Amino acid sequence: MSMKKSQIIFLVAGVVLISVLFSLPMVVVENNGGDEDMAMEEDDLGSPFSENQHNSALTPEAQAAISRLKGEMSAEEDKEKFATFADSTAAVFVKGGKLDSAAYYYGLAADNVPNLANLEKAGNAYYEAFGFSMDDNKTSRLASKTRTYLNKVLEEDPSRLDLKTKVAMTYVSSSNPMQGITMLRDILEQDPTNEEALFNMGILSMQTGQYKRAAERFEELARHHPDNTQGQFYLGVSYFESNQKSKAKKQFEALREDTDDEQILAGVENYLERL
Repeated sequence: MSMKKSQIIFLVAGVVLISVLFSLPMVVVENNGGDEDMAMEEDDLGSPFSENQHNSALTPEAQAAISRLKGEMSAEEDKEKFATFADSTAAVFVKGGKLDSAAYYYGLAADNVPNLANLEKAGNAYYEAFGFSMDDNKTSRLASKTRTYLNKVLEEDPSRLDLKTKVAMTYVSSSNPMQGITMLRDILEQDPTNEEALFNMGILSMQTGQYKRAAERFEELARHHPDNTQGQFYLGVSYFESNQKSKAKKQFEALREDTDDEQILAGVENYLERL
């Protein structure tokens, strides 16, 4: 199961439908029947996409820019300049909401100029695409690419707990979820108030039906990161599902006053109607 971010999937009629949230853009990877899957036949630059279909949703200006930049890359022998063109190509795809293609070209930039900035950018881009992928095989490949680039940064700077959290989440949605959970626990041992680790451990507790444990995680999150409205929402859900109805009502009523996020407010009203 793939872990998602920047989406709130509300719990209706007592059925938990949760996706883990990170601060991703509100865009979706285009995936027309699998035609844009990473296993597509490669073109002259090694791009794993069917360009005609993949570019079809881009503006004519974006398509022209990509065509021009790919031509520059094809003729460029200098790695620094090639990386610059690849980075620019990725930026066009980001603007068009094509996260998988953006990740691929950021990866090309990092492969040619593997400094920490490029490696982190590529890893983060693959992680964003991973977060929205709905195909299990593609999700697995995107997760692997995420780890490839971010682990190289972590080798040089193990203090980057934000990146370690992302690597952990790619494992949580894999065939070896305990590896990811162990990593998250290790992060909390190093930094007990780490926002992303607390949030994700709370979500994972919810997914396994451990709502009281989830409430504890979200209480800790709310204590140290009160502006995390998604965590505040899931704290209310955890109270509700663990039969702490008075706490749930108080939490949802307070959140209703503190946020103008329409998705969260819709979920709040849904739960208040059931209390």
